[in-house]
Amino acid sequence: MESLNHTIFLWLNAPKHPGALTLAVAIFLAEQLIWTVPLLIGIGWLRGGESTRRTVLAAAASGLLGLLVNQLIGLVWPHPRPFMIGLGHTLIPHVADSSFPSDHLTLWWSAAFSLVLQRGPRRAGVVLSLLGLPIAWARIYLGVHFPFDMLGALAVGALSAWLALYGARWYLEPLYQFATGIHRRIFDRKTP
Repeated sequence: MESLNHTIFLWLNAPKHPGALTLAVAIFLAEQLIWTVPLLIGIGWLRGGESTRRTVLAAAASGLLGLLVNQLIGLVWPHPRPFMIGLGHTLIPHVADSSFPSDHLTLWWSAAFSLVLQRGPRRAGVVLSLLGLPIAWARIYLGVHFPFDMLGALAVGALSAWLALYGARWYLEPLYQFATGIHRRIFDRKTP
């Protein structure tokens, strides 16, 4: 399996001197697009009603659960990144930690799949899920992840979204009340 992972990586990884436009697009997808998740959660919280706020809290919980699962996997089974074993071309700097599963894609897909599994925002969840594919390509292209890291992120993201929604009856209401209390303290100040 590892040789297949390496073969697919080398097929998708950038050449030594990629085109400027392709490189710029890949860097944007790999490093900047991830900020869409917290931005959408923030906008959903600030502009949405009670239902939207609960939806984005569940998506945030799903993302955090996914990242926690990734940390546990990395502790139990540390997997080197391509540049750590001298494979391919690395075009962006990255810390030399475990590559499996991808944290970027786990956060992205956990939040996206959470939206897919909830009643209201399914279309937005499907769009975000599909946008994960160019992010996956970019992180492989730039040399910081293997293809199987992305498959791991897909699995962890789906599992985390399901677990976060399944367990929502235990945590969502207290979390919603806590977050609403903070929101009121910050935004409902009366001016003298």
